[in-house]
Amino acid sequence: MSMDMFEKEPEKPPEKPAGEAPIQSVPLATRMRPNSLHTFVGQEHLIGKGRVLRRAIESDRIPSMILWGPPGCGKTTLAFIIANTTGASFAPVSAVSASVNDLRRIVQQAGERRKVHLQRTILFIDEIHRFNKTQQDAVLPYVEDGTVILIGATTENPSFEVTSPLLSRARVMTMKPLTEDEIQVLIMRALRDKFQGIGDLNAEVTPEAMSHLIAMSNHDARIALNTLETAAQSTPPDAESRRFVTLAVIEDALQRRAVLYDRAGDQHYDLISALHKSMRDSDADASIYWLAVMLEAGEDPLYIARRMVRFASEDVGLADPQALVVAMAAQQAVHFIGMPEGNLALAEAAVYLATAPKSNSLYEAYSHAREEIKRGSSESVPLNIRNPVTPLMQELGYGKDYKYAHDYPGHFVEQQHLPDSLKGRQFYTPGKLGFEQQIAERIKELRQKKAPPEARDGTA
Repeated sequence: MSMDMFEKEPEKPPEKPAGEAPIQSVPLATRMRPNSLHTFVGQEHLIGKGRVLRRAIESDRIPSMILWGPPGCGKTTLAFIIANTTGASFAPVSAVSASVNDLRRIVQQAGERRKVHLQRTILFIDEIHRFNKTQQDAVLPYVEDGTVILIGATTENPSFEVTSPLLSRARVMTMKPLTEDEIQVLIMRALRDKFQGIGDLNAEVTPEAMSHLIAMSNHDARIALNTLETAAQSTPPDAESRRFVTLAVIEDALQRRAVLYDRAGDQHYDLISALHKSMRDSDADASIYWLAVMLEAGEDPLYIARRMVRFASEDVGLADPQALVVAMAAQQAVHFIGMPEGNLALAEAAVYLATAPKSNSLYEAYSHAREEIKRGSSESVPLNIRNPVTPLMQELGYGKDYKYAHDYPGHFVEQQHLPDSLKGRQFYTPGKLGFEQQIAERIKELRQKKAPPEARDGTA
């Protein structure tokens, strides 16, 4: 067979038209990864000056660890920086594609490197939660004997996804989502950097586009930077070779339209007020709508979840005690699976809270008690319900004549619990809807038991 086809000079790539953006084979987020702690953005609670992980890195005493945090918060970057700073060999694998044989090969090379060159190896396992028990067990002996230093990265709770033996040999470092300010720092750095970034494109991002890009990145630096690069490359330069990246361009790059929404201004408070009042007025449709407006605009889902938890206590209360359980479950679901999957958990909670029976009796009860305290009520705890921990306390009358409720019929006993000045004061009045109907009946029954025999005629 003729070999002419292999002897020809490679064809030159076609020249790009003047003004066309250069195409990089490596995504911007990868090119812009910092290689030192000095340039790393975020996670000050771990690598700020004097913090535990920074001290470990600077003293070159790196333990095996699991980096647990949301996507795009810098787990892979931090692992690389640790290896780079300490002079260790960096051996990254992805749990999605790595096999036990791959791990054994890396461990064998690490052993030889340690023996011949006295160099340590950091085995970085991305998405370690995807490793099964057999794969995790294969690494365990070599983590224990120091052949490798394990750094695992996961978006899932290590308590559930990493085996106990491996988890006991590694420290869990919890990483936080990047803040909006930190995302903006990374974007501006990429815009200015002409070597690794897109500085040579002379791109400028309008304030509206910047706000939408940051909001829609959902605290993920990877999404923010790669979207920025796509938007800048698709923006034609003007006569002065400048590229103005507008809101429309960012929307197109994200394939998601911006919702007119100022998360730091009046709209933020107007919309959360609309959601709160829609749920309070039992309007499930409006509740879903305003929830969707906020989420699609990039509102922090955990902020909404916090407000729902408050609503469950303030506006539903004991009319439906399950409301607080549902609201907390939604908060946990959002924290566990993230967005956009978590939006349905919030929608479920919004509809449940909107359609639940309403009561503000708990809010009112606490307000009454608080006002009483603000007026200067500082009465002492009655002696009979104080705990007589020492002989001296017993001599002073602590616990004297205390009646143990479980020793009495119905596990109920009448005795004084409020201070003398507040004796008989009622702070909590149950509502008439939902579960509070049962509470009201129970309180009525208990009050009748407290009343003297001559008053037990059903009107006490």
